[in-house]
Amino acid sequence: MRLSVLEWLSLPLLVVIWHILAIAMSSRFLPTPLAVASEITELAISGNLLADFAKTLTRASIGFVVAMAVGLALGLVLGRLRPVDRLFGPWVVVGLNLPAIVVAIACYIWLGLTEFALILAVVINKVPLVTTTIREGVRSLAPEFDELADAFRLSTGHRLRVIYVPQLIPFVLAAARTGISLIWKIVLVFEVLGSDGGVGFRVSVFFQFFDIKGVLAYTIVFILVVVAIEYLVLRPLESRFLRWRDTP
Repeated sequence: MRLSVLEWLSLPLLVVIWHILAIAMSSRFLPTPLAVASEITELAISGNLLADFAKTLTRASIGFVVAMAVGLALGLVLGRLRPVDRLFGPWVVVGLNLPAIVVAIACYIWLGLTEFALILAVVINKVPLVTTTIREGVRSLAPEFDELADAFRLSTGHRLRVIYVPQLIPFVLAAARTGISLIWKIVLVFEVLGSDGGVGFRVSVFFQFFDIKGVLAYTIVFILVVVAIEYLVLRPLESRFLRWRDTP
């Protein structure tokens, strides 16, 4: 997928503004982009940067996959079965508004400072959002297609492939995009609370020493990873699966 000129200029413009502000303020608490780039190089050579991002990416990936699978299943059930939705809908509302920090602390207290507790807390925070998105997608399915499927006596598998999946793909992609942004943030916060490594853990160490270059270095790499996922994974998938909407 091609990017527009304005999209190519967006991040460089941000870097230019940052550089101008750093020079104008002339403060050690706002280093220039070049100083931060040098810090990134040093951290990468030391091995800490790659190791921390590997841990965080692994945790985020596992939490994302599990949350998407569970949320997709729950969303389909709640969207199709109104009595079940009426019974368990309030649970979803509670999950959506439950503070992530409370879930993390509870999981750490009950299960200890373990990988399982961290990933479980991430899943608990993410599942309600996925469930809600998929449930609304199921509710928006066009009923006339069901009538068409009945008329042609389509099998369940054929209905899923031809009728339901194309209509639900936009909602699945929306849940995935919001899920990635949310899970990243949650994982980092949970790593600050209790972890033996990861981006959040390392940033908390930098904070204790007021090392703003280290904080910004990890932040920049974090942003680059997120942008890469957006433009190299999500947008190509979106263009591929939603191509049918542009067909006249």
